[in-house]
Formats: sequence, structure tokens, C-alpha cells
Amino acid sequence: MNKGEFIKAMAGNAQLTVKEASVAYDAFVGALTDALKNGEKVQLVGFGTFEVREKAAREGINPQTKEKVTIAASKAPALKFGKAYKDLFN
Repeated sequence: MNKGEFIKAMAGNAQLTVKEASVAYDAFVGALTDALKNGEKVQLVGFGTFEVREKAAREGINPQTKEKVTIAASKAPALKFGKAYKDLFN
């Protein structure tokens, strides 16, 4: 399912027009992005928790030259699904 198909599904489930669903989707993604950029966790009960996780610097190996390289520390967004949501699939 791509973004367009997802927005059409949202529109059908929420009885919205595709344009209204697109605005709602963009608002959701924007609010989520802003919260994560500000270092906040976003907890959606029954679904999961969005957060930014820090990855420590580490050593890696260039597969072509077999040379050791340092991989810099970084931050990455992450989603941990809640138990209730995971249970829907088992």
C-alpha cells in the first residue's frame, strides 16, 4: 500500500473526502515530526510509541577494501508497537 492508497483507505474508513483525508494525514505526519524533533515521545495508546533513539558511534568495515571505518553517532526515529496492537496479528 502506498501513500495514495493509504489516504483513500483513510477517507473511506472515516467518511471523509480524499482531500480531507490528505489534509488529516499531512497534519498527523507534521505534528509527529515536530514532536520528535523537539525530543518528545508520542504515545498512541493501543498502537505504539514513536521516539528518537540515539545510536552510538561504532567501528565498521568497508566490504570492498576490508578497511576499518568509524561510523559516526546518529539519531533515528523509531516505533515500538504496543502489546494490544501486536496481539492483533497473532
